[in-house]
Amino acid sequence: MKDARHRVAVTGLGALSCVGHGKEGLWQGALGRGGPGVKALTRFDATEFGCRIAGQIEDFEPTAYMDKQKAKRLDRFAQFSLATAQMALLDSGLDLGRVDPERVGIYVGSALGGIAFAEEQHGLYMQKGLRAVRPTLAISVFGGASSCNIAMELGTFGPNIANANSCASGAIAVGEAARLIARGETTTMLAGAVECPLSALAFGSFALIRAMSTRNDDPAGACRPFDARRDGFVMSEGAGMLVLEQWEQARARGAHIYAEVMGYGTTNDAFSMTSPRTDAAQSLRCMRLALQDADCAPGDLGYINAHGSSTPLNDTYESLAIQRLLEGARVPVSSTKGAHAHALGASGAMELVLSAQVFDKACLPPTLNLTDPAEDCRGIELFSQAREAKVDRVLSNSFGFGGINACVVLGRA
Repeated sequence: MKDARHRVAVTGLGALSCVGHGKEGLWQGALGRGGPGVKALTRFDATEFGCRIAGQIEDFEPTAYMDKQKAKRLDRFAQFSLATAQMALLDSGLDLGRVDPERVGIYVGSALGGIAFAEEQHGLYMQKGLRAVRPTLAISVFGGASSCNIAMELGTFGPNIANANSCASGAIAVGEAARLIARGETTTMLAGAVECPLSALAFGSFALIRAMSTRNDDPAGACRPFDARRDGFVMSEGAGMLVLEQWEQARARGAHIYAEVMGYGTTNDAFSMTSPRTDAAQSLRCMRLALQDADCAPGDLGYINAHGSSTPLNDTYESLAIQRLLEGARVPVSSTKGAHAHALGASGAMELVLSAQVFDKACLPPTLNLTDPAEDCRGIELFSQAREAKVDRVLSNSFGFGGINACVVLGRA
């Protein structure tokens, strides 16, 4: 964002994942210290599906973040939204009473929004009729339910935006929110993504197209980004939220700045709803646009947090794109989905929560379950153990269904 009027600081982080909650819980989980997140599905009967494993969040208690009445009124999608927004805001130390609420905005992405709640209510409708359906259904299923509930909870009046850009939703939310701050349209944004996709029909739709791993006898080892034995992604629940502020505001109030959002790019493959382009041209261009926006050369990168979905095609062509981007430069690359699996639209936001911590931690999170890098992925510098490193620039990739690509560059504060 080299031509912007304002630099953009990351000052707060919040997360929910199957391997741990909060910024530290997610971080420890990404390092393999949170116990296995992927297990046999218990949310519904998955017997008929080829994939019967997922990253379920089993220890989320909504009343830790809201009163019982509100928790009862909101579906899981909205509950996750409020919880991670409050985590991030608390972590930032920002007192919303000291900033102009009309200059505070919300931008939240989600691939599927409240679809799980809609599916549950449809079941009740089919069994018992319309009177059995909860009256909150109409205001719960759309993607904007997340950002709207956050705004009402916090009392903010700035831009309130949602997107449903598949697995790139979280990265797009953060990138576009940063642009609003950089242009001076807002001073503060809560940005991220939320995903609660574990319902029978939503899950089954991905099983139907054989996009998910069938390694049911080894749930913890099923998500294997860049590995020769990968056989599909593993679906999970999750949420990630970041507080972004004008640099001047953050510095003036003495905030801890995790990172600076330096660059952002987005492109589309215009090729297939489920498969990436075989020439990797648009994912490569997306990375180049983000670096150009950050006024950063490929060799300046200290780490790439890859999309690394553990699908045969994505990992192959993302590896190709990264090789072409770096042109021989050696930059460490990993995918944290080996730990927290693939929370669809929320993955990019969760990975940005991790990437923002790389600077303080002086550590790079590994690709768990990577034991034998695939032949067509060996042209990039993959690693399977946490690596101590002090870096100044991080690139985070998110490449989704529909060929939607989004990349964000973070810099050391």
